[in-house]
Amino acid sequence: MTEIQATLIGTIAILLWGALALFTTWTGALPPFQMVALTFSVAFILALGKWLIRRENPLQYLRHPLPVWGFGICGLFGYHAFYFLALKNAPVVEASLIAYLWPLLIVLFSALLPGERLRWFHIVGTLAGLAGTVVLVTDGGAFSFKGEHALGYAAAGACALTWSSYSVLSRRFRQVPTDTVGLFCGATALLGGIASLLFETQIWPSDPVIWLGILLLGLGPVGAAFFVWDIGMKHGNIRILGAASYSAPLISTLMLIAFSDAVATSAIWFACFAIIGGAVLAAKNMIFKDTLLNT
Repeated sequence: MTEIQATLIGTIAILLWGALALFTTWTGALPPFQMVALTFSVAFILALGKWLIRRENPLQYLRHPLPVWGFGICGLFGYHAFYFLALKNAPVVEASLIAYLWPLLIVLFSALLPGERLRWFHIVGTLAGLAGTVVLVTDGGAFSFKGEHALGYAAAGACALTWSSYSVLSRRFRQVPTDTVGLFCGATALLGGIASLLFETQIWPSDPVIWLGILLLGLGPVGAAFFVWDIGMKHGNIRILGAASYSAPLISTLMLIAFSDAVATSAIWFACFAIIGGAVLAAKNMIFKDTLLNT
């Protein structure tokens, strides 16, 4: 598999994450950890079905050192745990802005990997995406950070650090088969179920739309997305994928506009220009010939 192919596969995750907000709105008031348990269970069943169809032995993906399991489980479950803690202890806008620093951190952390070279257009393109995301999340309005929400801000920062570290460190574990992510999803579902039993009152909905939302989340944004992201991080261009990740909240917003009563504003169109322009700039050496634009 070439780097370009792996990068394109990785971008599928970004497209799937773009549907996260829309599908989440279909799940109603389902408690967050219960939703983690249910959606990651779907993701695990998805992987299990693939192994059964191809007559593979799932036990072969269990034979990894403890650091591999710690890495995978902390990445998937840790990210969601910190994210929910952030939303519970800080305003959504500010928490989302801090949490969504992970694409920028991915680009910066990629410079620490052997053979990786961080160029000016990677940084500028990613910052443009960050600026577009700020405008998108705040809808062009103001936002403020207050001391009483320090715990939520810290959790959001840990959220960004966890996912960016998990993504970049995937390159260090490239010998680990991508199918192992299915077992990471199973462990995350189990931990989510335990956390839900300890801290939440479970809701078992009768509305089929809610169950459809859970199924679609488990199949896409909380399922297949982690498998293709693993391929992109291990074999693709990490810097381009990091910059392109700022497209996810834009895609989410556009899908909400298309399929709900959300309304497009001038701030959204500015964010669209900044995010797409930044992603193209960050990927210029992949889109164009290096001999013409190697500056």
